Amino acid sequence: MAETNTPDSPHPPGRLLGPVVSPPGTHASYATRPQTSRGRFYPENESATRSCYSRDRDRIIHSSAFRRLKHKTQVFVQHEGDYYRTRLTHSLEVAQLARSLARTLTADEDLAETVALAHDLGHTPFGHAGEEALDVVTKDIGGFDHNAHALRLVTKLEHRYADFDGLNLTWETLEGLVKHNGPLTGPLPGPIASFDKRWPLELATWPGLEAQLAALADDIAYVSHDIDDGLRAELFTIPDLIDAPLAGDHVKGVLERHGKLELSRFIGELIRTLMSELLEDVLAVTRGNLQGMTSAAQVRAAGRPMAAFSPPVLARLKALKAFQMQKMYRHPRVTASMTRAQAVVTDLYEAFVADPGLLPPDWALAARNAVPGTVARDYIAGMTDRFALAEYGRVFHTEIQL
Repeated sequence: MAETNTPDSPHPPGRLLGPVVSPPGTHASYATRPQTSRGRFYPENESATRSCYSRDRDRIIHSSAFRRLKHKTQVFVQHEGDYYRTRLTHSLEVAQLARSLARTLTADEDLAETVALAHDLGHTPFGHAGEEALDVVTKDIGGFDHNAHALRLVTKLEHRYADFDGLNLTWETLEGLVKHNGPLTGPLPGPIASFDKRWPLELATWPGLEAQLAALADDIAYVSHDIDDGLRAELFTIPDLIDAPLAGDHVKGVLERHGKLELSRFIGELIRTLMSELLEDVLAVTRGNLQGMTSAAQVRAAGRPMAAFSPPVLARLKALKAFQMQKMYRHPRVTASMTRAQAVVTDLYEAFVADPGLLPPDWALAARNAVPGTVARDYIAGMTDRFALAEYGRVFHTEIQL
């Protein structure tokens, strides 16, 4: 839905009203704690039964942007098969890993899970190919960045509450959403720059530990499940993986222990042991880095990430990503469909800018008072794969096959 006007906050941003519930268990000294949250931009009465971060998680799960992830591409377009990951299933896997890491380190599980669930909200249809196309075609109005769009979704474009636009998430969740991959320096995407002026997110620092763990969980999840999807799609084979960095040792180990297995069992054993190595490495390194840390503020001010892979494992992980880039993401079967998908995004954007009347009525109304192209960019970014194809058919009166 298009934007509406929102009244100014009746209180200064950054307040929690009412009881602040602590989750069960004990937080470590370096954890981000609900009791010390910087609050919400629009102060609200807090829940008597949920911590502020648990409430953020629930708001994300119930958002329309989160539901749309069900039909957004991870690597394979949605119609290619029901077993491949989508943005939704990927986000759920990241959330599970982030929650497990946070629990082991006695950080705030709810916040780690919340950032993980939100980290892909801003992605376009058709995965990174769709994002690249939308970024190129909108360069004259600032381009497109999925983290910036995620912030825009949760602070503006979601319309669930009568008193404000967006989801009114806590400062810590917004911080983690924007900079879970690290500090932001240099020119900032417009949505991030404008929001930071209203409520500074300390963009030059690392986020709290929970957001850092969510970022590493993302890495672990996608390198692992892309091996799963790539094998099932026959983009590469088990013999190919024997020589793959990082994964190859686990392939050999499974074969030595079990011999020939059916594919599903082989994948299960391979991914289980690969994930275990990566998770154990993160936990060992992070525990060492956290020695002497007595507050979440110290974690943010450290000048480097506290959650990290060891240098040898990080080097092997990067090499595995390069293997996947060559064997999977640049496979002719994948690139052919993604090239056609990019044309869908480009053509739709150009059509909506040339004739805003092609947009749905509420979006067309918003486009009258907006910078040309910005409403069309928001509209396309929110589409699922199949809705983008349906809109292409509606606008151009022809079907396109990916």
